[in-house]
Amino acid sequence: MTDDTLEERFTFRLSRMNVFIALGTLAIILIFLTSVLITFTPLREYIPGYTNVGLTKRLYKLQLKTDSIERNLVAKDQFISNLRNVIDGKDLTDDKPVTRDTLKRYGNISIKRSAEDSLLRLEVENQNKYSLYKMEAIDITSQKKSSIGGVLFFTPLKGIITNMFNPAQKHYGVDVVAKQNEAVKAVLDGTVILSNWTLETGYVIVVQHARNIVSLYKHNSAILKKVGDYVRAGDPIAIVGETGELTTGPHLHFELWSDGSPLDPKEYITF
Repeated sequence: MTDDTLEERFTFRLSRMNVFIALGTLAIILIFLTSVLITFTPLREYIPGYTNVGLTKRLYKLQLKTDSIERNLVAKDQFISNLRNVIDGKDLTDDKPVTRDTLKRYGNISIKRSAEDSLLRLEVENQNKYSLYKMEAIDITSQKKSSIGGVLFFTPLKGIITNMFNPAQKHYGVDVVAKQNEAVKAVLDGTVILSNWTLETGYVIVVQHARNIVSLYKHNSAILKKVGDYVRAGDPIAIVGETGELTTGPHLHFELWSDGSPLDPKEYITF
């Protein structure tokens, strides 16, 4: 009622049924709103027992990326180690550290030898046990020759060879003496994978070619290309010199490698 005129504004009547319906409707609305908040908003993460499904997926993807990055780092470390061995004239190593896959549960793997496997091993071992014939030795050098026999190499430097290829003395290349300030040229098309200076061999440049062929040029007085540059056969890549502690005068120490094995450059290139 209006206080001044006592006019009736609004009228309602309370009963047990009306109160029950009102409270029931309010409870249903509150339950519906609470369910919506829990289902479609991040608030459910703060409720005990609820977890974020997307978080588990992201963790799984990050774990996959971590494993792949670790394998790539191991492969790059092995490549750099072999490259240093090639430059220093050492043997290549194929030892790779075993990386454990964190996504596999190795504790649940059980390896048992079957009877069939044991019988097969025994049969293979007894096949050549009493044989009077010997297996012919495989000539690795001849295999390398046949693998790059059709490749035409460009002469890196015209000159006189003063030191021949001699693996027994760990001399895996040839020493070519030429005029001072002569340009050293690439023997094939390829990409420069090393362009650096070392204490023993001075300025060194290494080029990676197709068919797993690598060429090395040591004791240069200057390098004309940097790592990542693509060169073609006959392109100048360095200037002949006498840098490094192992040099005895202005010359080029040239090495040719195929599949990780040294080759005699004189058999493929006319200097």
